[in-house]
Amino acid sequence: MKAIILAAGQGTRLRPYTEDKPKCMVLLAGRPMLHRQIDVLRRNGVEDISLVGGYRAECLEAPDVAVITNPRFDQTNMVATLFCAADQMTPGNGLLISYGDIVFEDRVLQAVLEGEGEIVLGADREWRRLWETRMDDPLSDAETFKMRDGNRVTELGKEPTSYDDAQAQYMGLIKIRGDRVKDFVTAYQGMDRNAEYDGKDFDNMYMTSFIQHLIDAGWDTRAALVENGWLEVDTASELEVYEEMQADGKLEAFCRLD
Repeated sequence: MKAIILAAGQGTRLRPYTEDKPKCMVLLAGRPMLHRQIDVLRRNGVEDISLVGGYRAECLEAPDVAVITNPRFDQTNMVATLFCAADQMTPGNGLLISYGDIVFEDRVLQAVLEGEGEIVLGADREWRRLWETRMDDPLSDAETFKMRDGNRVTELGKEPTSYDDAQAQYMGLIKIRGDRVKDFVTAYQGMDRNAEYDGKDFDNMYMTSFIQHLIDAGWDTRAALVENGWLEVDTASELEVYEEMQADGKLEAFCRLD
């Protein structure tokens, strides 16, 4: 199993904490989010880790991790960043993809690693509990996540009209089964460069748009369903809320930070 952590973005909504460092290096409860992620990966047997940086890449601190740079980080989005590391995607080896601005417990990673499907998406069934600590109107920030047959994902990443459209929350933690890794790269390379994907051009498509493209092409995409156990740090106000909750001993009800 190989892992690629995506950490090229500028993290503008997390300023001033990202003025002098990439988002993944921002401290959460005294440690960079990136280091927390790497520790969980290694504890669970994922040793082959690559990191794709961009903004303030010189500030990335990741011992024994291959660092790749997206030179167009300020003109592209996460999917383009991911495929800067295409050389790290070895056919036959499982591929784990993780956003750089999340942290997660061992049990969350284990659920994804154990999940069956050509694509496995970490997904939180109790996401609303966490979102209510972050904002007054959780639905306004949510995305659709629709399933059938238990955990087969049929739609994600769209704007929901009700909570029924968000059966879980996509976390930014993805596994591609080893025998489909070559096809994963080929699918990306074969996409229309001139098309728009959910209103974005090819270079700026969302990861959810790419996954939906694969779902629509017939890929067996499954949710690894968990109840909390992770955090997304997207804005300065969220970071400050989490820090306050950690100090008060309330954060572990959502995610335990080792």
